[in-house]
Amino acid sequence: MSDRGSMLAQPLRRPSAGRIAAYLGLLLLGLVTGLAGALVQAGWFPGGLLLALAGAAGLFLGGARAARSRAGAVAPAAGWMIAVVLCTAGRPEGDYLFGAGGGSYLFLLGGMALAVICATLGLGRQPLGDDVRLRK
Repeated sequence: MSDRGSMLAQPLRRPSAGRIAAYLGLLLLGLVTGLAGALVQAGWFPGGLLLALAGAAGLFLGGARAARSRAGAVAPAAGWMIAVVLCTAGRPEGDYLFGAGGGSYLFLLGGMALAVICATLGLGRQPLGDDVRLRK
């Protein structure tokens, strides 16, 4: 057995500079995906809506798998959410990017649901060493 103890008893460490850069890159990809999805979902309904949600799901799950952590799904989801919230805000002229139709609400709620699902499916912290398996 290891003298380190349980993984839960270990203090959290700051992520490396490369991991921080990867999370920032995923955040920017989430911003771009949210903006592109906001434009595509209304343009080609219902195919555009499905394409926008599939792109978001691919980014969220791909980020989780690439980073091997749940934060890999949360970073692009945060960028997606920022882009979508900024797109829903009205301009001083009274213009809106999102209409009041059902497709816009499906895009908003579906994207949030996909973000939660992909963050839940992402890999959590895994213990290292011999403590991983029980001995017989």
